[in-house]
Amino acid sequence: MTAQKCAAVVVGAGPAGLAAIGNLLERQLAGKIAWIDPSFQGGRVNRQYREVPSNTKVSLFQAYSTAVQPFRNVISSTPTPNPFATLAKLDQDKTCHLHHAADMMRALTDGIVKMDQVYACQGSVVAANQTRNTNWTVYVQRPGSSDEIQLITPRLILCTGSHPTSLPVPVAGLDNLQRLDLDVVLKPSDLVSIIPRCHSQTVAVVGASHSAILALFNLFDLARTTHPQLRVKWFTRHPLRYAEFMDGWILRDNTGLKGMAADFARQQLEDAVLSKSEAGRFISKVDCSGGPDREKKQMAAHLPSCSHLVQAIGFTRDPLPELSIDGYALDKPQFDHDSGGFMTESGRAVRGLFGAGIAFPERVVDPHGNVEYAVGLWKFMKFLKKVTPQWVVASS
Repeated sequence: MTAQKCAAVVVGAGPAGLAAIGNLLERQLAGKIAWIDPSFQGGRVNRQYREVPSNTKVSLFQAYSTAVQPFRNVISSTPTPNPFATLAKLDQDKTCHLHHAADMMRALTDGIVKMDQVYACQGSVVAANQTRNTNWTVYVQRPGSSDEIQLITPRLILCTGSHPTSLPVPVAGLDNLQRLDLDVVLKPSDLVSIIPRCHSQTVAVVGASHSAILALFNLFDLARTTHPQLRVKWFTRHPLRYAEFMDGWILRDNTGLKGMAADFARQQLEDAVLSKSEAGRFISKVDCSGGPDREKKQMAAHLPSCSHLVQAIGFTRDPLPELSIDGYALDKPQFDHDSGGFMTESGRAVRGLFGAGIAFPERVVDPHGNVEYAVGLWKFMKFLKKVTPQWVVASS
């Protein structure tokens, strides 16, 4: 099969992949940009998190949708009513459910894939090999086909996404403890049918992040409505942490609670209110602070009484394609969170390989010196607007 030459190959059509395509199109590269994804449906945000309340203001979703000219062209050519008009009518200073952002991304994607400069290929990248420090040969597997498509490009951009982290339970003998996927717990329309209503159930929730608080809220909502026998044990290592709006910046912008999750935590879950709040009728807190030994001891004491477990302890990168240079495996590419590029384990820069999104976020330092990783649609867009011009020059 003849390999097709492309100006760039972008892997993934979630919010980061979409932003990467928009920024590359704006650079007006010579040649087509290949975009690879199994479905082109807005990634995990649309697939799993439509029912999740955002921790981002509507105005920042708006800023994402209009950040580059190709996106603005799609918006202006999309008949109304459309998701862009719906987003514009919402209160710009409030948060919203992520289905609004997901619909916006899908509408942008529908417009982008029709552009002449974009080669949208439904499938999965299984491998990529760089030859003599120049071009990448990218191998794409189409769904339901044994044939591979080969693309040759000087620029390979990985926006491959992440999934909820799952770790072994540090307590033996809990074979009957059923794991609940965090994605399911964050989707009330699925969660309601997963947990039996007819008899007593106790769900263990591990974590205190935005997703953990939303998991607690969804379980609490079940308990006070359709599942009156449902109880929750909440395992947490540290006090609740909130984003704080400072003078021109946000403390704990990427790690602190915001929006609906922050409101629920303050009003129902803080130590001073939990015992007498409505949520406190169903949720009991298990303090796991004090180090790994105490955490293990607390879990050993409380997990055996639980029927289900959901871990809300962060996200893990999805598996990458098999990467190699001159046929030698690039097993553990090291991501540069400042430039968006990669290095080998020995520290040598990998030419023409870049990443963005939740799997490869920008590292940011606030005015107090705190280091965080910037995750969110607008944050991905800001990072890509900054680094894409460097990517184009560096791999020319």
